[in-house]
Amino acid sequence: MKKLPRLIQIVLFSSRWLLAPFYFALVVGLLALLFKLAQHAFHLVSHLAEATEISVTLDLLSLIDMTLVGSLIIIVIFSGYENFVSPVNLDEPKSWPEWMGKIDFAGLKLKLLSSIVAISAIHVLRAFMDIENQTDRSLAWSVGIHLAFVTSALALALSDRAAAHDPAPPH
Repeated sequence: MKKLPRLIQIVLFSSRWLLAPFYFALVVGLLALLFKLAQHAFHLVSHLAEATEISVTLDLLSLIDMTLVGSLIIIVIFSGYENFVSPVNLDEPKSWPEWMGKIDFAGLKLKLLSSIVAISAIHVLRAFMDIENQTDRSLAWSVGIHLAFVTSALALALSDRAAAHDPAPPH
């Protein structure tokens, strides 16, 4: 009967590998985003001669937005894999980013939320750059949702900071 708890622990601990396909799916999503980025960049370049300054700016903001989303996906893939599946051997290769292996779950949450705030800010900026095609209602919703993300990010940062200053609980 003593073997049953150990077997349960082994099965539960090994189940973390079920997350690996999720990270591979994010790689596929990153490839899809790259395809859309290439399409968008081709459209931007091919229509540059007749484009207005505002339309070029809006297109560039779209490229920035896709870049931020791609960066967010990479952060989730690397940090999530390392935090939840298996440690990454940082001895190889030396070209890996310095932050790999150093982001804990709290740092991952803050990076995710700050990336979401930046992406949201780009969307709000795009809406204001194209204000003549926006309704007051859609602008209000854009700003409101952005402020909700900003408030969430601040609350998370403050709670993580407060938790870091609390003395360790007794064992």
